[in-house]
Amino acid sequence: MTQLTPHPDRLLPADPTTLAIARRLYGEVAGAPILSPHGHVDATLLLENAAFRDPAELLITPDHYVTRLLHAHGVALGDLGLADRGVASTASGSDIWRRFASHWHHFAGTPVRYWFETELHDVFGITEVPSADTADSIYAQIAAKLAQPGWRPRALFERFNIEVLATTDDPADSLDAHRALAEDPTFHGRVLPTFRADRYMDPSAPAWRGALTAIAEAADIDTGTYAGLIAALRNRRAHFITHGATATDTGVLEPTAEPLPLAEAERIHAAALAGTATEADAVAYRRNMLYRYAEMAAEDGLVMQLHPGVIRGHHTPTLERFGPDTGHDLPDQGSFTRPLRRMLQDFGTNDTFRLVLFTVDETVFSREIGPLAGFYPSVYAGAPWWFIDTPAAIARYRSAVTDSAGFAKTSGFIDDTRAFCSIPARHDMSRRADAAFLAGLVATHQLGEDEAAVLIRDLTDRIPREVFRL
Repeated sequence: MTQLTPHPDRLLPADPTTLAIARRLYGEVAGAPILSPHGHVDATLLLENAAFRDPAELLITPDHYVTRLLHAHGVALGDLGLADRGVASTASGSDIWRRFASHWHHFAGTPVRYWFETELHDVFGITEVPSADTADSIYAQIAAKLAQPGWRPRALFERFNIEVLATTDDPADSLDAHRALAEDPTFHGRVLPTFRADRYMDPSAPAWRGALTAIAEAADIDTGTYAGLIAALRNRRAHFITHGATATDTGVLEPTAEPLPLAEAERIHAAALAGTATEADAVAYRRNMLYRYAEMAAEDGLVMQLHPGVIRGHHTPTLERFGPDTGHDLPDQGSFTRPLRRMLQDFGTNDTFRLVLFTVDETVFSREIGPLAGFYPSVYAGAPWWFIDTPAAIARYRSAVTDSAGFAKTSGFIDDTRAFCSIPARHDMSRRADAAFLAGLVATHQLGEDEAAVLIRDLTDRIPREVFRL
């Protein structure tokens, strides 16, 4: 029977000379602590430290990288554990796992396959290749381990060597879990909140009014006016900072940032509350809010992450049945130079402002993001994200951005995951990909190996630590 044994040289170059260099470079960072400045693991997971209930709930159901591809091959989302119109799935963990294992071959060549092989082998000690025949055996082995104290969230956090883990949080969140973790003498990691204020930007969104109510209660400020909303957002940013936040995150379809006069913003705010705002009003309001988020970042120093270019909920029937973040968000074309011009004219050389740009359209790495980061002191090129979070795309990103901006104007790796156990596998993938890229520069005499060793350590530690003000 074929064994699940990830090769020690996976992702490293095949050429013997370059391979030897890459091995040495990877060795510089293979065991380095993990800095995860952007992700979606819930802080309560670590606070409560409860045992994971079953392998499918831990490894499959919350990971839309996995569920979307299974769905593409005909597996219903409800059969993978996702709630249908709020009604919990009746699929058992073992049934979900069998469906996943029987489709293992469909993940060949994908980064999901790489992450899963590393997780299964390195975290759970699995040596069998997933298949319909081995599904029950693998499931039983993982389930047995999850029942043991050594596989609870905090124990895994320590075993994964995570030093910093950033979460994603609504401005109305009390952050009680973060406070409790910070005050817990038995927990030694840093779990930092990230301010995510997307739902306050779009007055045409169904959830906008509810969001105003939530932040009004949290900040104790009336948000019936635009000025009140801005005051409440400033209040909550300060609250996040006192709880350790160093960054914000904003997801938009297009990143145009244009300020409105106060009177016009107030007019649109009132019209939206009255239900009379037009589509043009909503666009102007969103663009104004993005500008104001940058303005706030230039004042309080929270690093502004911008994740544009994704059409959320592309398949409306799936959105209505299973909700957001269930695998049908899809990339759109990206652009930054023109849309961000006003923002960068006003804040691009501000010493406090810091902007990390991400994209799912890799054509903009060399055309726009690299050149922007190569001029503006405030701008950094975010790591390949989501659909381009792959070994091949990381290599293309390094080639595209380095020409214009070098290494120090990049963000460091971003795992951006809800799948807790995939964090070390994803960071390992990035370290191997960077070792391969740097080894190529050494082999072609563009870098000395000593300098490449410094660079790979910087990419893993110093750069993300400095960029995100950790």
